Amino acid sequence: MLQDGFGRTIEYLRLSVTDRCDLRCTYCMPEKFKDYSEPEHWLSFDEIERLLSVFARLGLRRIRLTGGEPLLRKNLPELASRLSRLPGIDDLSLSTNGTQLERYAGVLRRAGVTRLNVSLDSLDRERVQSISKRDVMPQVLAGLEAARNEGFRLIKINMVAMSATTDDEIDAMTAYCIERGFVLRLIETMPVGEGGRNTGFLDLRPVQERLRRRFGLVDGVVPGGGPARYLVSGDGRFQIGFITPITQHFCATCNRVRLGVDGILYLCLGQNHTVDFRTLLRSGGSNADIEEAVLAALRTKPHSHDFTSRPQRVVRVMSATGG
Repeated sequence: MLQDGFGRTIEYLRLSVTDRCDLRCTYCMPEKFKDYSEPEHWLSFDEIERLLSVFARLGLRRIRLTGGEPLLRKNLPELASRLSRLPGIDDLSLSTNGTQLERYAGVLRRAGVTRLNVSLDSLDRERVQSISKRDVMPQVLAGLEAARNEGFRLIKINMVAMSATTDDEIDAMTAYCIERGFVLRLIETMPVGEGGRNTGFLDLRPVQERLRRRFGLVDGVVPGGGPARYLVSGDGRFQIGFITPITQHFCATCNRVRLGVDGILYLCLGQNHTVDFRTLLRSGGSNADIEEAVLAALRTKPHSHDFTSRPQRVVRVMSATGG
């Protein structure tokens, strides 16, 4: 099994298929950001499939396709289909900003993607435009309805909780998700890059208790490999998750790594430990060499992030890391 130096089982990989995005959300990518990876440095579909097949043989079970905006990668459903057929992979999901989802929902479902995470920070069109720097709310809502009609096993709404920006909309977003059968996940901002550090932080602990009382929620569990702590309704029909890397970090149970579009493996979102797999793949490394490199990389995975003690440590932007 895949284990790191602290005995944690690593079964979940977040795969960035592009560092491009058609939005410029303030907490993720600076509006004038242009420091993209060159396409010739991107892993090809063949390289991705080969590398992740090695991970799968070692015990990887879950893959999440991310970006940037993954649906901007040409022929992404083809890659999804190939990854969904890898022996050992029993969960293939995708994170998206929703702008392309109406077009791709059906083909993604047929390619083997069973779960979606869709970013939606507000139900106010002007506020969405202010956060993302693009007027895209109609496209996102249309994409969500298309995905509902395709029958994905789970559709989760990712809402970044931002003080003085979205904190007054949390109850309204909860009601929206209850009405449509979506799972809501509230996310604390993380100091990844300048944008993340400059976004108003909101402690989700009091929010969690307020929602527990207002909607009659109790502690529960929702399928998925992520770190969210969940509250559920008494009848089980609604779930809301809280991702709290700052106030209640989950480092002790971390089960994931991130692979950038350029083949760089990020061992911790809040640290700078990385391993270059593109060079190994393109220099003639055997599958045994790749396996050895994977196992060696996991032994260097840090125990915890430095978001609290050294928030300036991580200078890369979130979009370059893989979500």
